[in-house]
Amino acid sequence: MPGPSKVVAPRTRVAVGVVFIGAIIHSMATGDKPPPTERTDPPRKGLQLESPTIAERDNLSKRESAVTPASPMRLRMEAFIKANQQDIVRTLENLDGQQFQVDTWERPNGGGGISCVLQDGNVFEKAGVNTSVVYGTLPRAAIRQMRVNHKALDPDVESLEFFAAGLSLVLHPINPMAPTVHLNYRYFETANPDGSTNAWWFGGGTDLTPSYLFDEDVIHFHKSIKDACDAHDKTYYSRFKKWCDEYFYVKHRGESRGVGGIFFDDLDETEKDQESLFAFVQSCLGAFLPSYLPIVEKRKDLPYTEKEKQWQQLRRGRYVEFNLVHDRGTAFGLNTPGARIESILMSLPLTARWQYQHEPEKGSREERMVSVLKKPVEWL
Repeated sequence: MPGPSKVVAPRTRVAVGVVFIGAIIHSMATGDKPPPTERTDPPRKGLQLESPTIAERDNLSKRESAVTPASPMRLRMEAFIKANQQDIVRTLENLDGQQFQVDTWERPNGGGGISCVLQDGNVFEKAGVNTSVVYGTLPRAAIRQMRVNHKALDPDVESLEFFAAGLSLVLHPINPMAPTVHLNYRYFETANPDGSTNAWWFGGGTDLTPSYLFDEDVIHFHKSIKDACDAHDKTYYSRFKKWCDEYFYVKHRGESRGVGGIFFDDLDETEKDQESLFAFVQSCLGAFLPSYLPIVEKRKDLPYTEKEKQWQQLRRGRYVEFNLVHDRGTAFGLNTPGARIESILMSLPLTARWQYQHEPEKGSREERMVSVLKKPVEWL
């Protein structure tokens, strides 16, 4: 994304970027691409073999040598998210005392995913930490649409191979005093026929959704994110916080889903060089556990009443409303025949509540929570 004078309105960019991420979710969830045609007959003289796909190139590279700083960004991002998934899962298992269920799946023409889910734990009612790596082909229509934000894409080709990889997580604690948290960091790339990179970009972010507001917790969360942003660009935190506040908004309720964080998409060479942006994403993901773990450790054993538990369930209902009504990626996946529904709906809580015409009591903690959600707060 270019500097401030050239920034495209966040809502416009999200409309394109997130719908496309929905398409990636569909590809990850369905594995709908047919496997490459097997070449069983020897080539006739004068004919050339088809060029290997980027998935085939990457598989060969991983078999022959380890992933190094000189490897393609595709392989480095894949290794990075998988290593972080393992670290996060181990840390959460140590905190909760129960283990995640691990579900590994593969796509016929390249890539796959690892879904790690914990349900009915000691700390977390439901927690999901997923990685996905997807290879596929973009048709001309999709290429032309994405050229709105990425001029490096050639609009005249019939198709382009693509690669997409990301780590996403959602954690729903049992205790209503402990907040839900969401995170997603991803990388996308298209390839030329010779396997070289055509276009690329990074996206992602993280946000906090409490049921009860502890200002010090939200300040700590935002400060951790801001420190990660400031190490790379002093403008990032304010830009991406605003983007987050505008995207995670439950329009029909007139309130934010939570107390925000950061959100960004389509960061490519018009923003910074690839290595700088990869370093930024690494810092953001590296800041996650320090930003969230102290909060949940502090709140997980606080006493609470049945009334406070019901309030948490009502707030989770609003979380579900955003994901099912407003999140474009979820909507795309759910409306695609044959989608892998378990993966698409991993982010939803195990339990939620909808109570007719519920209004928080005047002067209560619940009322203050709603008032903060009505207008984004500058926490730092």
